[in-house]
Amino acid sequence: MLPLETDFAKLEMLHRLFYFTVGTITNEELQKVAREFMPLISKFWNKASMNEELFERIHKIYKTIDKQDFTPEQKTLIKKNYNGSIRKGAMLNKTDKKRFAEIQTELSTICSIYPNNVRKETNAYELHITNEEELAGLPDFIKKNAAFEAKKRKKEGWVFTLHYPIYGPFMRHSENRDLRKKLYKAYHSKGNNGNKYCNIELVKKMVNLRLEMANLLGYKNYAEYVLEERMAENVERVNGFLADLHKASLPYAKKELEAVQQYAKNNGADFELQWWDWSYYSNKLKQEKYNISDEMTKPYFELGNVTKGVFKLANRLYGITIKEVDNIAKYHKDVKTYEVYDEKNKFLAVLYMDFFPRKGKGAGDRSGEFRPQSNINGKMIRPQIYTICNFSKPTDTTPALLSFYELNSFLHEFGHNLHSIFSQCTYPSLSGAKVLRDFLELPSQLMQNWAVEKEFLDLFAVHYKTGEKIPQELVQKLVDSQNFNRGNSFEGALGRGMLDMAWYTLEKPFNGDVIKFDQAAVASTELIPTIEGIAESTYLAHIFCYGYDVGYYTYKWAEVLDADAFSVFKKKGIFDKKTAASFRKNILEKGGSEHPMILYKRFRGQEPRVDGLLKRSGLK
Repeated sequence: MLPLETDFAKLEMLHRLFYFTVGTITNEELQKVAREFMPLISKFWNKASMNEELFERIHKIYKTIDKQDFTPEQKTLIKKNYNGSIRKGAMLNKTDKKRFAEIQTELSTICSIYPNNVRKETNAYELHITNEEELAGLPDFIKKNAAFEAKKRKKEGWVFTLHYPIYGPFMRHSENRDLRKKLYKAYHSKGNNGNKYCNIELVKKMVNLRLEMANLLGYKNYAEYVLEERMAENVERVNGFLADLHKASLPYAKKELEAVQQYAKNNGADFELQWWDWSYYSNKLKQEKYNISDEMTKPYFELGNVTKGVFKLANRLYGITIKEVDNIAKYHKDVKTYEVYDEKNKFLAVLYMDFFPRKGKGAGDRSGEFRPQSNINGKMIRPQIYTICNFSKPTDTTPALLSFYELNSFLHEFGHNLHSIFSQCTYPSLSGAKVLRDFLELPSQLMQNWAVEKEFLDLFAVHYKTGEKIPQELVQKLVDSQNFNRGNSFEGALGRGMLDMAWYTLEKPFNGDVIKFDQAAVASTELIPTIEGIAESTYLAHIFCYGYDVGYYTYKWAEVLDADAFSVFKKKGIFDKKTAASFRKNILEKGGSEHPMILYKRFRGQEPRVDGLLKRSGLK
């Protein structure tokens, strides 16, 4: 089996690096190359997976799996390659193999276009304001960022964009309802403006191609095909999981909406709340109820201090040391480079941190590997990994200050990094975060639990001007406000999970109205009237091109896991080294070498229970 791990390694690295570059430092030339390169990669992998002689060799080994003294990781590798070959068309007839390969190539092409269309529309939009009266309600840090953006574009006044560090705070604080509506519609219309960047037809093509592919392999829908290799296992279990959480959260969401609507009316709103009002009035109510806001917390979350704090947490839990170095080549001047060492000063990984938005860089936060960990024939290769963020940038007068949301995002992505840093697998295709999709978010979401722990915050959270530690009173407000409007937060995530499942449980080709289908799929979770012509399907790249197709449910699935896992830390101490060592040994080091439920039960001693999540979220 080793040649399958080693012979394709250079091509896999090329693919990884190119895909990373297109999403991080792209330009028109690279986009053109992507449209040529991605189909070539797809064609090659199709040819390899459908090679009859190669498949017969894999099959021969697979038939001996219970007769030989294979390790658990070797058995996993054999099963992965055998099942993977079948799932990639190895047992299809010649005609169907040809069509299967064509589908894969076409999907690859589309997935280089769809997210680029979203990126283009995000980067092209600006809300340019020259009248300062229109900035009413916006805190100073938002206005400074907008003025800085305008200055960069050589314009007077203020410029607001659709990048979330600007868009999110604007929607929460702007008193100008007309501008909120304008920005909201622009944000939620990405990929749906009837121009050359429109994704409507691409959505139809992707959905129908994936259905056809699943049908060729004998599945009635694409979701059935995907879930065969997930912890959840089947459509019924995922839909049941989403429905159960929806049933638990909906009553709370309705009460929350009533409370925000009443608050708005008490404060002069003589209209029914629309989506562009929700963030503004719910944030106002939150501030009144808990006296908490981004403007109060951001001074304590200076990026340099946050970075040190997250690294200190890793040190307290796992004994590792992360040192910034300047002798490693960077793909952009803003990138920071680090080396990671264990408690015995043994080298573990190279880490790249890329914090700020820029032209040519995709939106959102993510992490991954340039090079995976492996240990074939005793030759240990340690990983090279990265975290990509789009945090609020420093201005001429203020350092980079993170919102509480951004602090959580940092912790989340660093959790993925830890999965790679601690990997101790033999084979690169099983190492690090190469686990079943609905297990992938456990390490990342577990890390977010420390965000409201005072003992952790005291390691780094000091006011960037005064040096004062974040007050206990403010931390308590963060804790108390954690579950504010949690019902609606659940409904939003569940709605996207339902949308994902709706697209991929279709059993006939879709030729209808994408917008209407989208709105119908999420209708049970939408408590505020849906806006005509708006749908997430045209810009939600996660469920079409970023590997979360039939996988959006995994965020909530992983929340069940992380709430259950963190309960052990809460019981034994949030810096308990014994618990951390067990999590490292049984989860982080193992990658995808064994089935995740086996690994989780080794750590926890039992299967995860949903009660912990509902209790933590205030929904029980």
